[in-house]
Amino acid sequence: MSAPGTVYLVGAGPGDPGLLTCRARDLIHACDCLVHDYLVNPLISDLAPRTAARHDVGKRGGAESTTQSEINAKLIALAGTHRRVVRLKGGDPFLFGRGGEEAAALADAGIPFEVVPGVTSGTGVPAYAGIPVTHRAASSAVAFVTGHQQAGSAAPMDWASFARIETLVLYMGMHRLADNCASLISHGRAPDTPACAIQWGTYPRQRVVTGTLATLPGLVAEAKLGAPAITVVGDVVRYREKIRWFDHPLRRPLFGKRVLVTRSRDQASELAALLRVLGADVIEAPLQRFAPPADPAALDHALSHLGSFAWIAFTSANAVRFTWERLKASGGDARSLAPCRIAAIGAATAHALDACGLRPDLVPGRADSAALAEALIASSAPAAILLPRADNARAALADPLTAAGWRVTATIAYQAIAERPDLDLASEPLDAVTFASSATVDRFMQAFGADGVRDLLATGCRFYAIGPVTATTMAGHGIALAAVAEEASVGGLADIVARDLVRARP
Repeated sequence: MSAPGTVYLVGAGPGDPGLLTCRARDLIHACDCLVHDYLVNPLISDLAPRTAARHDVGKRGGAESTTQSEINAKLIALAGTHRRVVRLKGGDPFLFGRGGEEAAALADAGIPFEVVPGVTSGTGVPAYAGIPVTHRAASSAVAFVTGHQQAGSAAPMDWASFARIETLVLYMGMHRLADNCASLISHGRAPDTPACAIQWGTYPRQRVVTGTLATLPGLVAEAKLGAPAITVVGDVVRYREKIRWFDHPLRRPLFGKRVLVTRSRDQASELAALLRVLGADVIEAPLQRFAPPADPAALDHALSHLGSFAWIAFTSANAVRFTWERLKASGGDARSLAPCRIAAIGAATAHALDACGLRPDLVPGRADSAALAEALIASSAPAAILLPRADNARAALADPLTAAGWRVTATIAYQAIAERPDLDLASEPLDAVTFASSATVDRFMQAFGADGVRDLLATGCRFYAIGPVTATTMAGHGIALAAVAEEASVGGLADIVARDLVRARP
């Protein structure tokens, strides 16, 4: 590459991916090299293309880490081999992020760079704890201070000046918390000044301890709070009791609960997003992924003879997706399905059809194969029906239709490929496991076995099913069922998890 690439110094914010700026998101999506800090949320770094080179240069307190000079040299070197290098930093690059040092090094080397500010922990984290860093009735000034000063810093900490500022936000320095609080008190700040420590702010595992300058160090030690954390000192801390929202048990009922989502890699995000809105700490463990059939000949033949079918029935959004993609690849469109009446197993499948410009003629009141079979048999005389389905689909729809005299053509529209999640159940305490299909139950048992289920049940973990068919499969594997979604959809599953875990909360 003749000319060097551009290095983008990008602020990732304090942790919640929702706080990422649009500019930051777009650059991460487009980068061909990602250089990230240790504390950057993986949900943010995972936005980079799979083909992008990745370099973890994060500093870990008390552990061997990449030095700042090494990071500077790496950025300069990577700009010589990549077009778009995103240097992803927690919070804001220019606020205790050493972005200024990296920018200066790039400028000295003649490397083009751009700075993308981020939401800093000093404002974002208190906001998620329900603490405004300024308030007309409590504080008109705020200072952001490092709680841990590096050796060789330009000047000693001016605690006398800091003690006079209404709101102080201390970054880092949890291991010096007692010394910092004592310094403020010794320089005139009242010992009963409200103070608060916030660990993992903006994450679902956020923990907050409030007290006073005199009591906070002991309370933090008792609660075993550690890094990463910030400390807020001042009367603004009093507002947490009234305006806390992120970790409020009524506003976000699943806050503090860890929920395992076992859907496929393609589908997990929708359920995970709903659970996160409810406050859950979601662990995604995709047990399968979907792909076109290894041999699409049978599907192609059926789609080229749609005129011979009175009905086509879809039992999942995936069946719609892969059938539609194959139909378009062969030059067809919505008009090709005109000879057929269309059935959908439930609302999610009907929504997938609607996205293709198709409206089902029949959707049963209950979203399972038995209900769909009953509805078809009740609505029509026996006829020819096409069932595009997964390669591991059960015969719960085909068998009753065949028994009722229907001429069933079941063809593989997609294949489900097993994946082994990188998850150690023994070291990952969970409150809930969700199953959105019978196939994921089977995959879960293949991955973790009966011993894994017993270990989870022994810790109080609860298991949930998206519908009665999935519940039956769970029972067959000996998995104790906590509840079944009233509506067989990801929304219904998220709702029943929230309601049941709230009822079960000790």
